[in-house]
Amino acid sequence: MASPDHSEHLRAHAHRVTDFARHYGWIILAVVAAFVLFVIVQRLVEGELTRLDGTVYWDLVHPLQSEWLTKAMIAITNLAAIPTLLVVLLVMAALVPGWKPATCAVVNLVLVVCLNELLKQIVQRPRPEGYRLIAEQGFSFPSGHSMVAMAFYGLFIWMIWRYEADARLKWLKSAGFVAIIALVGFSRIYLGVHYFSDVLAGWCVSYLWLVFFTQVLAKRFMPPAPGEEAARSQGAKG
Repeated sequence: MASPDHSEHLRAHAHRVTDFARHYGWIILAVVAAFVLFVIVQRLVEGELTRLDGTVYWDLVHPLQSEWLTKAMIAITNLAAIPTLLVVLLVMAALVPGWKPATCAVVNLVLVVCLNELLKQIVQRPRPEGYRLIAEQGFSFPSGHSMVAMAFYGLFIWMIWRYEADARLKWLKSAGFVAIIALVGFSRIYLGVHYFSDVLAGWCVSYLWLVFFTQVLAKRFMPPAPGEEAARSQGAKG
């Protein structure tokens, strides 16, 4: 059984980690996402992504294929389909007090879908041929499902870190949404409708979009976080 001092030490350490993640983690991830996106676009222009995408699919993804996993991947990929997201929004509107969180999520979803379509039309990369397990239309780069999953469920993560007081619940809830984002991206590669680089670029673009949206637009919809109003008042007095 842990001593009171040890338990207190663990709580203090968890608080420091949470505080660091809240203040600096998103900045570090944004820098990494921008760098990875730059490399992917550079390799795409140079036509050097074929080997990477082929290796990921044939060596890592294709050997996993089975009937039950294919059914699971189809179900998972639909977590980023518009009908499913609309249901989630309706549930959110019914359960969360006020209209602001649902409105914020709707605006975010509409804008990221428009951004994805714009990028697809600019790049016009054809989808993979010869091993699709489901039918899909449109261009391939960047992955729309990956972008939508990152922006939509990533906004929920932002809301959790902004409003959830319990540090343990912050990590648990966030891990669940991160798992959804990762699995949706993997499902697109598994089902053969996107290259690995499409998915990775989709995550990077959407994360950078999410940073912009949460820092510039979302706060116009959402109420202040606990302690934020007090900090503003104190700053105004100073």
